[in-house]
Amino acid sequence: MEVKTIKDTDLSQNPVIAQMSLNNHEQILFCNDNATGLKAIIAIHNTVLGPSLGGTRMWNYNNEMEALNDVLRLSRGMTYKSSVAGLNLGGGKAVIIGDSKKIKNEALLRRFGKFVNSLGGKYITAEDVAMSSRDMEIIKMETDHVSGLPENMGGSGDPSPVTAYGVYVSMKASAKEVWGSDNLAGKKVLVQGVGHVGEVLVGYLTKDGAKVYVNDISEERLKDVAGKYGVVVVKAEEMFDLDIDIYAPCALGATVNDDTLAKLKCKIICGAANNQLANEHIHGQAVLKQGILYAPDFVVNAGGIINVYYELEGYNRERALSHAEKIYDTTWNIIQMAKKEGIPTYVAATRIAEQRIESIAKINAVL
Repeated sequence: MEVKTIKDTDLSQNPVIAQMSLNNHEQILFCNDNATGLKAIIAIHNTVLGPSLGGTRMWNYNNEMEALNDVLRLSRGMTYKSSVAGLNLGGGKAVIIGDSKKIKNEALLRRFGKFVNSLGGKYITAEDVAMSSRDMEIIKMETDHVSGLPENMGGSGDPSPVTAYGVYVSMKASAKEVWGSDNLAGKKVLVQGVGHVGEVLVGYLTKDGAKVYVNDISEERLKDVAGKYGVVVVKAEEMFDLDIDIYAPCALGATVNDDTLAKLKCKIICGAANNQLANEHIHGQAVLKQGILYAPDFVVNAGGIINVYYELEGYNRERALSHAEKIYDTTWNIIQMAKKEGIPTYVAATRIAEQRIESIAKINAVL
């Protein structure tokens, strides 16, 4: 099922309510506090399987509608991510509008924590772009509905290693479909974005003997990763001209679009970024027509949500990694379903997620 946009509906309606109804979001909380400068949006997409859990992203959006569109799309993705991963969680997400380097401080985070707490456990927050486990520790001063806490507080700490492991095993499953073997030795892989997740993924790939190319907006980070792993740094304007086997987007979304697909030369797209397809319907079909295997992002990057899920019931890293390893089989099964039915992989993954939600909803209705 494709993500609908505001253009698909009657603009005479309230644009916010119309946006919510397009993909059946349950609730949006708009948060404002003049004293701290907090402007945030919390979106709850679906709570059939359990409380909504999803990270808080801090980003300097161009405008509030851009932030709203982002949080709605991300929260929907969290619903499907948790469902496909077999977790008893719903989907939610939060965005804080602003430059984290300029306005993020204790007061702002604690005020945000109060807003999270006002939802009474319907939304559980965690870290995302420009947020850290230390930030979660501060937010916890005002609410218990927070995960991704530091290990010294009984939490799981940075979820990036588990997320990266999930991407790695999904990439291996994809490779098995394309080349008949999940051995990544000698494969040319472009990792776009070498933050916490991207760097750990680079470590797995280089250890396997893959030829890795990296790009990031941070020159300092590129220099550090290149020095550690001996990978090749490529400029942004050159990376989609590379002759590669696998493209691994690990930064922000929508990098699989009309412009990049016109240049992209690879057999597999498999990375950690959310919402990699600029338009699911258009670009999900496009990659299929170009003979590119797309591993659906909300399947591939589920390691992070799996990690914090186990934190909720008493964290055990071995259990989290064991569950994340199942992403290999999930990816493989989705690929086979898509191939058998002649549909894009994102459609197959979405169907599986929705079928689980619908079946549990029926059980809840009976009870």
